Amino acid sequence: MGLADDLGYAHSSANPLHRVVRWGAGTRPGGWVFSRVLRHLDDVVGRASKGRQSAPGLLAGLAVLDVTTTGRRSGQRRTSHLIATPYAGTLALLGTNFGQSSTPAWALNLEADPHAEVTYRNVTRAVTARPATPAEAEEIFALAGEFYPGYLNYRERIGESRRVRAFMLET
Repeated sequence: MGLADDLGYAHSSANPLHRVVRWGAGTRPGGWVFSRVLRHLDDVVGRASKGRQSAPGLLAGLAVLDVTTTGRRSGQRRTSHLIATPYAGTLALLGTNFGQSSTPAWALNLEADPHAEVTYRNVTRAVTARPATPAEAEEIFALAGEFYPGYLNYRERIGESRRVRAFMLET
């Protein structure tokens, strides 16, 4: 049994609304909007449901993993709401940042200190993040593209402008 099973982490099948939201979030305008509002919306939904629901879960059928890292400059704990990819019994993270030009802070934090905590539906586990190998990263992108095609759009938009970080979470 791995981390994904331990947490019960899985994405639901997409209904018609979920497919539209997944498509829209993967577009350039959708990525821009979601990169600015989704975290705040997810905070509200999480508080209202006492951690049982997330905004991407309701809108797109995507499971949200809360990843708490240590800020590389501040040393303070930082929590990010992320979509993880179940992979090889564990979970993997892709630092696409909605296809934006900058690397997400959580990815830089994990590079500086790989020790983190993950929470899904009020179950928390300590993890260590390691960079995915190039072969693993390719497999993770392929799997992630199956449940959320936006990842493939994000990767295409980023192109060679920056390296997309991929991490494997290990317990």
